[in-house]
Amino acid sequence: MTEDFKPRLGRLGDRGRGGSSRYSKQVRRAAARLGPKAGKARFSGAGLGRDGASARALEMRRPRMPAFRMRRVIVKTHVSRAPRGGGGGALKAHLGYIQRDGVERDGSGGELYTREGLEPKAEEFLERCEGDRHQFRIIVSAEDGARLGDLKETTRALMAQMESDLGTRLDWLAVDHHNTGHPHTHIVIRGKDEDGRDLVIAPDYIRQGLASRAQDIVTECLGPRRDLEIAQAHQREVSQDRFTGLDRGILAEASETGIRITEGRGARGRFDAALRRARLRHLEGLGLAVPAGKDHWTLKPGWDASLKALGQRGDILKALAAKNRDRAPDSNLHRFEPGGQEQEVLLGSVLASVPEDEFRDRRSLVVEDFHGTGWIVDIGLEEPGRIPPDGAVVEVRTRPLKLREMDASILKIAERLGGVYSDTLHVADDPAATQAWRQGHVRRLEALRRAGIVERGSDGVWKVPQDFAQRAADYDAARTGRLEVHVRSWLPLTEQPRHAGLTWLDTEGAGVTGDRLAKVRQARLTYLQEKGWLESGDSEVGEALRNRLRAMELRRASSRLASSTGRAPVELVPGDRFEGRFEKALDLGQGRIAVVGNAKEFALVPWRPEMERHRGRDMAFRRTTASVSWTIGIERGMER
Repeated sequence: MTEDFKPRLGRLGDRGRGGSSRYSKQVRRAAARLGPKAGKARFSGAGLGRDGASARALEMRRPRMPAFRMRRVIVKTHVSRAPRGGGGGALKAHLGYIQRDGVERDGSGGELYTREGLEPKAEEFLERCEGDRHQFRIIVSAEDGARLGDLKETTRALMAQMESDLGTRLDWLAVDHHNTGHPHTHIVIRGKDEDGRDLVIAPDYIRQGLASRAQDIVTECLGPRRDLEIAQAHQREVSQDRFTGLDRGILAEASETGIRITEGRGARGRFDAALRRARLRHLEGLGLAVPAGKDHWTLKPGWDASLKALGQRGDILKALAAKNRDRAPDSNLHRFEPGGQEQEVLLGSVLASVPEDEFRDRRSLVVEDFHGTGWIVDIGLEEPGRIPPDGAVVEVRTRPLKLREMDASILKIAERLGGVYSDTLHVADDPAATQAWRQGHVRRLEALRRAGIVERGSDGVWKVPQDFAQRAADYDAARTGRLEVHVRSWLPLTEQPRHAGLTWLDTEGAGVTGDRLAKVRQARLTYLQEKGWLESGDSEVGEALRNRLRAMELRRASSRLASSTGRAPVELVPGDRFEGRFEKALDLGQGRIAVVGNAKEFALVPWRPEMERHRGRDMAFRRTTASVSWTIGIERGMER
């Protein structure tokens, strides 16, 4: 740069019409002459980091080898927005989920880690994330992940590169999973940069840049793919009962009439055509493709979704095989659909809890009924503390569609005023409505707008459709699942026959039929007779014995807690009040019991699902004649 450079700005008085436009065009033309020639747009990383540092870093990157030589890495990302009022509960649930038992090679729980030399604590990470508006959830799965050995170093290299691209230090945690055929890593990144500002990442980087970086790192570790490796990888996809890369190419080229295979040029083209023919013949065997002439197939509507469902079913079978090594899982699994004609109510024991959507923590249960049939049950979004353990006895029913109180209020106002709603109209219709109540309506409508159910005008007036009630209920059902699961016994069925306490077999299970259950029930009666609690020849557990077993189990659980904690147990009678922290839940034969304690005492009280979100908080309990009421907090709260 020389000092004699002087810009030519033109006359100061030139304020003619279109002057600024002419000037901007001149700037763009000058920039075009200085920069590279226009061509095919590619990912540049523009706007990723502060001061464009990441953009420049990625712009300087040049491919060192053909793309087909690079190691294939799948990177899935999801921006999880915190619910209003804080997303600590959702984040805590997600961390608990990715650390669940069975994800390591030895079947143990996942191990949290971060950058080298640090042992992260989930509690501290949760505290730092308190008040964040969002977080980034990433899954990284390399095709050759099994050859990488320890995935931690690869993950750390990827996160270091990501920090360099974005120009800021990231606050992140990771967990490696080895419970599927492809080892993969779950990464959670806090939605704040090192300066405490909201971390914003360009969509191009999330969609392309991060995967490109991961491919570079894995390729550097394992070397480029050889011709034999590439051919073997494609050949493995031919016979897989899941959606593969070959299917992705078929889906892109298929038309309404199906797909026709044409020979490509050279040996590579002939090889690709042969692979697609073989894949379509496999789809033909699965009933998803029909021959329509030479090298021509028609595809069944929804064939890609069917393949993805088959892949999920295969993952479930692998998870079951890993959990029950002594027993081969029944491959004849059915999906329990809401309102299905085959079976309206499902009663059985839980074989496993499996992911339905690992980003959004949607789960499915694999339930075996008492006739030996396996079912896949979509339970939607559930907190880890409310998910029944393996072996638990559950009852599954179709969830009745309910209209929220807030939705009913919106619908009432809209019906009176010609299908529209606004805060002003709400005040006019109900002057007693509080501002907080009205703001809740607006937040609800905003969520429904993103789902395409309502429309918002520029004047703040919402257009509410006539079928609002049904669509809003369907929206909630899709989020929470259309099925509701009632846990009949938290104690695994296999432990109930020789359990020294009241069990589900002694109460509800006495009248349930099923070949598998009959053997378990007979083992239970034999045990009670051996203990002298049941007369020989008796086949029913009377009310007196039930009360005895219930009281005996509570005394034993209370005694164990007193011995291990050094605190005194408190037995609540009607009218008593007890204050303490909800510490944990105990799964007894008679049901789940909550442990509430303070520095000197503890009490055992009936557990409720809505209590789980308040675990670790102070609560107050009052014993009534029929049940127990509880209050969040000691000095204030909402009574249940």
